[in-house]
Amino acid sequence: MNTFTRSIVQIFQGAARALQTFPATIASALAFAVVTMVRIQLDYPIQDSYQEIITSLQWALALSGVLSMAAITGVQSRLNQRGAFLGANLLGALAFVVTFLALYLPADLVTGLALSRVGVTILVSLFAFIVLSAYPPGQSDFARAFFMTHKAFFIALIYGLVIMGGTSGVAGAIKALIYRDLSEKVFMHIATLSGVLAFTLFVGYFPDFRKGVVDERREIAQKQPRFIEILFGYIVIPIALALTAVLLVWAGRVVITGSWPQFTQLASIATAYTIGGIWLHIMVTAYETGLARFYRRIYPMAALVILVFEAWALVDRLRQSGLKMTEYSFALIWLIALASAVLLIVQKARAHVRIVAMICVVAVVSVLPGLGYHALPVTAQASRLENLLTAQGMLSGGQIQPAATEPDRATREAITDAVLYLAYAEDTRLPEWFDPALRNTENLRSLLGFEQVWADYDPGMPFNYSMTFLTLPEGVIPIDGYQWAISLQNQFDFGVAPIPVTLNGQKGLYTISWSVKTNNNLPSIKIRLGDQVLVDQTLAGYAEDLIAKYPLSSGGKQTAAALDDMTYEITAPGLEAVIVFNSIELTN
Repeated sequence: MNTFTRSIVQIFQGAARALQTFPATIASALAFAVVTMVRIQLDYPIQDSYQEIITSLQWALALSGVLSMAAITGVQSRLNQRGAFLGANLLGALAFVVTFLALYLPADLVTGLALSRVGVTILVSLFAFIVLSAYPPGQSDFARAFFMTHKAFFIALIYGLVIMGGTSGVAGAIKALIYRDLSEKVFMHIATLSGVLAFTLFVGYFPDFRKGVVDERREIAQKQPRFIEILFGYIVIPIALALTAVLLVWAGRVVITGSWPQFTQLASIATAYTIGGIWLHIMVTAYETGLARFYRRIYPMAALVILVFEAWALVDRLRQSGLKMTEYSFALIWLIALASAVLLIVQKARAHVRIVAMICVVAVVSVLPGLGYHALPVTAQASRLENLLTAQGMLSGGQIQPAATEPDRATREAITDAVLYLAYAEDTRLPEWFDPALRNTENLRSLLGFEQVWADYDPGMPFNYSMTFLTLPEGVIPIDGYQWAISLQNQFDFGVAPIPVTLNGQKGLYTISWSVKTNNNLPSIKIRLGDQVLVDQTLAGYAEDLIAKYPLSSGGKQTAAALDDMTYEITAPGLEAVIVFNSIELTN
């Protein structure tokens, strides 16, 4: 058996061992695949009836799989006792039950906040697994365990993609040459099974973590291949140093000229620099080349200099528009970057675990009641709006009153900004004095006494296009004369046929395909009865009629359109249909 064949056999043997080593994790993955395949098999609108339970099951199973993986690694590496091993697996099962009930039982729909909290728990569990796998000290450390996890992921990803590509190719050949009516769902089932197999390979790649066992596979799994050392040492590190130089030059330019880039652009660059810099510092911890040692010394010190200017930009932004989601996220990342830079200067490689712990704490704080991303920015904007309205005499008796005289433009911009942020805030409680009717921008003049006015805080990126955003007004839509109501979602046309919605009518099987062209963003609809094409048309003419009635404007304006304008009627032999749009964005 040659080296390549032996390597493949060892990987699949690891997948088989995964069931013995991490039974709760593999059971969760298999159950996740089953639930996903059930979801695929259900057609619209039937799937909508089971949306909540399926979503709750999938997220609960994902959490159970990762949490049990961390728990099993912890007890096996520290105790290696049968009772503790059983308890770790039962903890995963308990996590599934608790998470599922917490998501599904509330009367409301599964919210983005609830899913964010589950996602944070999954993130913390994954970091816990990496930290717990870096044991005992003589055999591993955090940097090596961190790389081992990356290595396992990419090996499993490659195998999974090859398996999915090969089996999808076979299925495609069957569809093209033998059975043309082969359902598109077959390809989705193939992707699901390939995913669960790849996850099994990922879990099975890890060595034996049991206390007292020295597994020779650990050294192999933790060792960075030569091409990775070349990639990091001679390509990635120079790129990171170049970015550091650019940011330092930018800081000097700000001092000299006082010009600032767009805040959102600065936030994205700072996020990439912070996350990427810490990640690279961990990856090259053991490198002894001069360039790697220089990077490990210069990154945290340069980060401190850059962070000073980023803090200045953040404070200026807060003075302009108050705390919102972008500023909140930027502030959390800034805190992580600041603490990480200090820890790396003082403790060097020993700081990695503390940095990970700090990231986990910040992630948990970001979803806490009162302090999370859903609450703190809303509280700040509500306080900002209350102060603005009070100063203008527009808040009296716990109710918003129209302005007696129109405020100056800056005040109108600030009020509009705060009102619209609160109007579209989700998963939070708004002040009692905030009128829900403000969610409809058409009501702003009657409720505030003036039209909405937009501010432009970032003149470095002015609007260079025209658009109109139309929304469906509140009201009743008559559906008499129609037999079916179908929910369609945008599917962008990347050269792959859209997944159709099917229904059994009196005349046979109808398939409805809705896709959006990537070159012009124009939607098209195709309706077939069996093999007969009843409708195949784009909505270009409909879009032109809307633009004629609702002209485009620079920067765009949200308008509540008439109900008739938000509907598109289709008539074909033996078919009558009407499309109702919830929102339409028209651009030049």
